Amino acid sequence: MSEISPRKVRGALVSGYQFAITLGILIASCVDYATQDNPGRSAYRIPIGIQFAWGVILAVGLFFLPDSPRFFVKRGAVEKARLALCRLRGQPADSEYIEAELAEIIANEEYERSLIPATGWIGSWANCFTGSLFKSGSNVRRTILGTSMQMMQQWTGVNFIFYYSTPFLQSTGAIGNVFLISLIFTLVNVCSTPISFYTMEKFGRRPLLLWGALGMLLCQFLVAIIGVTVGFNKSHIIPNPVAGGDPLTRANNTSAVNAQIAFIAIFIFFFASTWGPGAWVVIGEIFPLPIRSRGVALSTASNWLWNTIIGVITPYMVGANYGNLKSSVFFVWGGLCTAAFVYAYFLIPETKGLTLEQVDRMFEETTPRTSSKWRPHTTYATDAGTNGKMGAEMVADVERKGSIY
Repeated sequence: MSEISPRKVRGALVSGYQFAITLGILIASCVDYATQDNPGRSAYRIPIGIQFAWGVILAVGLFFLPDSPRFFVKRGAVEKARLALCRLRGQPADSEYIEAELAEIIANEEYERSLIPATGWIGSWANCFTGSLFKSGSNVRRTILGTSMQMMQQWTGVNFIFYYSTPFLQSTGAIGNVFLISLIFTLVNVCSTPISFYTMEKFGRRPLLLWGALGMLLCQFLVAIIGVTVGFNKSHIIPNPVAGGDPLTRANNTSAVNAQIAFIAIFIFFFASTWGPGAWVVIGEIFPLPIRSRGVALSTASNWLWNTIIGVITPYMVGANYGNLKSSVFFVWGGLCTAAFVYAYFLIPETKGLTLEQVDRMFEETTPRTSSKWRPHTTYATDAGTNGKMGAEMVADVERKGSIY
């Protein structure tokens, strides 16, 4: 998505990816809510069966996905890159705009290829880990940035809410309809994400992630403090009105529990409008063309790895027969959100308004903390002496060096 989007709306378009995820979660929650009381196996078979329809839609939609001009340049297919760019920008093939953008893409590819020579399949993955750890523009630093950013996104604890809010809230005994509360959390997630369409381009990636982390850590700590003093953790046992039923747990202070639920909803607002889409936007912008597909793949793998780890360990953290942390688990998420704030301050660069080629230049010339002040002063095409024009010799050289890796 980042490779085909115009730079001025790239952040908004990539944020649409996260919005689609939130819509999927909402639809799934609605289906679960509607089938929760179904008798027999249909309560889980219907939600699983409906997923196949979306899989078919995705598979068919892939055939209509536009090709990336940068992908074609990497493969040495310059004319296909030109046609793809014309389709994406709505410009004729002889447009000066198309010529200038394509020349910059090609010049950047030539420059990156001189630093990262084309190798075999294994070497193309190894290139993600080349360079110095102490140089902000090195491949290994960018790979660490991408993978650690997705890790931080998962560390915020948002999936604890979406995965385990139903049994967690049920254990307090203060909520009459826990499925409905879970559905409200999901609705907040959906409604908050489109805010990033505007703020991502208006304020930039770095400020959004900083303020988002600050808002999340405050909400998490407030939920934890209220919970251990007067909220979730303070409860009593009452007899079950159903004969032979297990005793029931009831919260001592229902108002405090409601306040915790409110702050959890505010936490979701901060996540959905900042770190939710922001992490995907940044990882799509920070990698140089020769390793971009693999860098994004590693970053996405990191997201699902930590998603799985958190999904596995959380029941042991809050289970009554294990950690039984109750509201204290929010101290853990609050601490990790604090780590995300520090991480954003020191490591996340500002990429708003820059082409992907200018982002490469910015990494070479500045640091994350000063990146918002960086302005492009030259282009790869100018440095290559093309002045935005591509000669036949340059095109032939790119086609000759095209790599399938």
